[in-house]
Amino acid sequence: MVNAAPLILASSSPRRQSYLLDLGLAFSVVPADIDETPLPGEAPVALAVRLASSKAEAVAAKVGRGAKAVIVAADTVVALGQMLLGKPEDEADASRMLRLMRGCSHEVHSAVSVLNPATGHAETVVNTTTVWMRNYSDSEIALYVQSGDPLDKAGAYAIQHPSFDPARTISGCLSSVVGLPLGDLRDVLARAGVRVPKDVVAVCEARTHFACCQRQR
Repeated sequence: MVNAAPLILASSSPRRQSYLLDLGLAFSVVPADIDETPLPGEAPVALAVRLASSKAEAVAAKVGRGAKAVIVAADTVVALGQMLLGKPEDEADASRMLRLMRGCSHEVHSAVSVLNPATGHAETVVNTTTVWMRNYSDSEIALYVQSGDPLDKAGAYAIQHPSFDPARTISGCLSSVVGLPLGDLRDVLARAGVRVPKDVVAVCEARTHFACCQRQR
C-alpha cells in the first residue's frame, strides 16, 4: 500500500507531531484553531469525538473540499468520572487537578479523526484508557507545577515525565494518554489508504516504562 495523498496534521501539538515523525510519516501541519469549550452537560467521550471531528472538518475547509489529502485530527479529554479536567488555567489550577487525581483512577479519552476532503470519507474512533495515579506528595506537586510542564496539558500532567512520573499503572493505551493512540491511528490510516512505515510498539514504548497495549494483539 502507498500513501494515496499528502498527510495533514490538524494540530500544533509537539507531542503529536513527534509521534508522526517517529512513525516515519511525512506530513504538513495546519492547525484547526477551533473553539474547544465543552457544551453544557457534554459527556467526556462525546466531547473528545466532537472536537476531533470538528478539527478535521475545520482544516478541510481551509485546504478546500476537493483537496487530495488525508487529514488527521485528534483530541484528548481527561475526566474524573464525569468531571472534565482540561488544561489548567494557572499553577493553582494545575495543583488542584493533581491533588484531585492523587492515589486514585481517572479516564483519558483520545479521539482520532481521519478525513479525505476529496472523497468526503471520514472516520472517527475513540480510545479510553484508565490511569491510576501514585500517591505523590504535596512537595512533588509543587516542584512539578513550578517546572511549567503541566500548564499546557489536559489533566495537568505528562505520563511520560521522567522525574514526576505520576502514574502507578494504566489499563489501556499508553500513547492515548500522551495524546495520540497509535494503534488506532495506524488502523484508521490504513483504511484511508495510508501506510504507517514504522512499528507502533517500538515508537510507543520509547517514551515511558509502561508496555504498549499493541503487544497483546
